[in-house]
Amino acid sequence: MKQFMAMLKMNENEHRPPTKLLNLAGQLCRELQNLSPSLEKLVEAMMGSKNNTYFLTNIHVVRACVSVHIHKGQHDAACRILEYSKAEEKEELVQLWHEIHYRRVMEKQRRDSLTPLQKFRCRKRNPPPISLCPGGLKTRNYSEEVRQQLYRFAAEVTAHPNKKQREGLARAMNLQPVQIYNWFANYRRRQKS
Repeated sequence: MKQFMAMLKMNENEHRPPTKLLNLAGQLCRELQNLSPSLEKLVEAMMGSKNNTYFLTNIHVVRACVSVHIHKGQHDAACRILEYSKAEEKEELVQLWHEIHYRRVMEKQRRDSLTPLQKFRCRKRNPPPISLCPGGLKTRNYSEEVRQQLYRFAAEVTAHPNKKQREGLARAMNLQPVQIYNWFANYRRRQKS
C-alpha cells in the first residue's frame, strides 16, 4: 500500500500512469476485497488522482470503487464510476449496475434481500447505460410477425392450445414449446384484465 501511494505521488503529473502502477492498483484492490479502511483509502487516492480514468480500466479497481461507494450509501457515485469505466468485462459491469440498484431498493424498503420479481422490476426501471451495453439491451419481445401469428392462432383456433399444438407452433416459429406455453398464459391473463 505504501509503495502504491509513493508511486502514485511520484507519477502525479504524468499524462498516463505507468502500467506497473495500474497493475499494482488492481492487485491491491483484489487483495483488499473486504471493506477495510485501507481499501477506502486506496479508492480515495485513486479517484482523487487526475489520472483516475486510467484506473477504471481494471475490473478489480472498478469493483472496489463501486463496493466502497455502495457501503457509504453513495449509489449515484457508484453508477457514475460504472458509466465512465473502460473495463472490458461488460457483463460484470452490468451485474454491478444491477447490484447498485438492488441495494438502493433494499435500503429504501429496509430489507435484507429482494425476491426475483422485485429484482426483475428493479432491472426494468433502471436499465444499464449504453456505455455498458454497446450491443444494445437484449429484448425478450418476439418479432411483429411471430406475435401476429400467435394472436391469429389465439383468435381463430384457441387460446388454450394443447401440447401437440404448442409443439407445432414452436417448430413453425423457431421457439421452444415452453415459450409458446408462457405466451398463451400471458395472453389469457391480459384478456381477463
